[in-house]
Amino acid sequence: MASLAFPARSRLRTWAEEYGLLAIALSFVVLAGAGVALFVVGDEQLARELIQRYGLAALLVIFVLEGAMLLYFAPSEVLVPAAIGALATTDAGYDWGAIVAIFVVAVVGATAGQTALFVLAQRGGREWLLQKPWFRVSESKLDRFDGWFDRWGHAAVPVSNALLFTRGMLTVPAGVAEMRVRRFAALSAAGTLVFETWLAVSFYYLNEAGLLWFL
Repeated sequence: MASLAFPARSRLRTWAEEYGLLAIALSFVVLAGAGVALFVVGDEQLARELIQRYGLAALLVIFVLEGAMLLYFAPSEVLVPAAIGALATTDAGYDWGAIVAIFVVAVVGATAGQTALFVLAQRGGREWLLQKPWFRVSESKLDRFDGWFDRWGHAAVPVSNALLFTRGMLTVPAGVAEMRVRRFAALSAAGTLVFETWLAVSFYYLNEAGLLWFL
């Protein structure tokens, strides 16, 4: 049995080494096209409508785009509050099972998108990414976050992921630094969980105080 398993694993590894970057790059082309198309025809309201109509499936796709830094048509800060409002709010209060499901989808989707970008940076390199039209981070901004990673190391990944305006910015520096994929994914997920938790708690208290009447 072992003699059959090793060749299969070896073939899979060979395929991943030869074509893995191409597969991820092509996936990014498709995702970038979707992101641009949604940006052209949509806005934050469209994101809400997609979540309301297609539920967790739409939320997953949107979060993959967000994690891959391809979400052009809606701010990431509104996604979980909008999903809670659309999918987990009833006349009797909040559906906590639905809220847990929303958090799971948010963390899985964002982590998948960030990890794909991380692998792309690891395999393709920093300069290759900067040449791509769908990569929205300027070289000067990337230089600044390179400095963050050089100074704080792996701890900068979850911290940056838990803050407004810095989410995902350590993905490329971590990939270029050849951080292990599993470690990056775990730290990325931890930061996203903290980010979405404080957003949801803020949404709850602001909503209870009647300060979200405009949503």
